[in-house]
Amino acid sequence: MIATRYTGDGYGINPHRKSVRTKTDVTLKERDLMPSFANPFSGNVERKMTNAELMQALRLDIAGELEAIYLYESHYLATDDPVAKAVLADIRDEEKAHMGELVTLMRYLDPKETEFFLEGEGEVMEELEELGIKTDGTIAAAPSEPAAAPTVGDLSE
Repeated sequence: MIATRYTGDGYGINPHRKSVRTKTDVTLKERDLMPSFANPFSGNVERKMTNAELMQALRLDIAGELEAIYLYESHYLATDDPVAKAVLADIRDEEKAHMGELVTLMRYLDPKETEFFLEGEGEVMEELEELGIKTDGTIAAAPSEPAAAPTVGDLSE
């Protein structure tokens, strides 16, 4: 399979007019179009990472977990199907647990990181105190939100 590149027609892409190939055009073979995770070795690291490098990798892993949480939550909010909501909520919550595991691993690998996490927690505790919100020394749960207002989807029906 060869991928074909199309040129713009000045106002956007015209899929009916094929471009003339130039020296800079790249011909993609089918194997180049496959996702890289199909290769079981694509994620291999050439050498063992230092703890500092692993910390950087874990930060990226946490970003991936946050993105997954965001996506599952958006899908959860976009459906009224009770089974889909239950499954998506469960998967979303598992991603939150993964995030907690990764943060705990980071705290183990770099105790200095723990100091920063605790410093941030202390700053939030001070804000809560300034706002008159009582806590027992741990982070208090935010008050429940009122019932959700209608969304565009609700209004279009």
